[in-house]
Amino acid sequence: MDESPSTESPAGSDPDAAAVAAGFDWLALDEDESVLWADTPHEMSLVPAFVVGIPLSLVLVGIPILVGAYFSHRNTNYVVTTAALYVKTGILSRNVQRVEFDKVQDTSYRQSFFGAQFGYGTVDVSTAGGTGVEMSFSNVADPQSLQARINERIRSGRADGEDRDKAAVLDEILAELRAIREAVEAGDATSGGDPDDAGPSSPGPAGESGR
Repeated sequence: MDESPSTESPAGSDPDAAAVAAGFDWLALDEDESVLWADTPHEMSLVPAFVVGIPLSLVLVGIPILVGAYFSHRNTNYVVTTAALYVKTGILSRNVQRVEFDKVQDTSYRQSFFGAQFGYGTVDVSTAGGTGVEMSFSNVADPQSLQARINERIRSGRADGEDRDKAAVLDEILAELRAIREAVEAGDATSGGDPDDAGPSSPGPAGESGR
């Protein structure tokens, strides 16, 4: 049975993101996971390949450059969900990379000369315990906006985690207080007795009568 991405649109999501991601047959989400953003590389990111490849195509060297750039562009997908980041690449093969938000340590974005002119760039993602950049959203439109979206989701996830931790600590404290109260009540019940069950008191020494 095929799993299709959720079409639920949580706050802050791109209304067209779920529709775009629905066309990605490689994407399988958890039941409680929804698509926030989905896209492919910016079309203008092919410009550098054309600038280099077209003149070289006169001597046949540029043709592989043009073909490779085109198919790489067509077979690259990016998805941001409520739980993780996804990057799918590969022309003849398929490589899907997934990084959960709680593992993201840092994000940054960069733009080449052409990227700055045409509004695209690359968002780099570093993970905790990793060495350098672990994932890149290459040649995406408006990279600054994408970086801000990812950072916002990271902050939201950490805030939710802190709230859950506080709730867990409060539950533990309440459980300990209930256990202490039950122990005290049990101790009182054990030490306290029925006055009717007490034995007769010993009479005191008889007083001497006055002479």
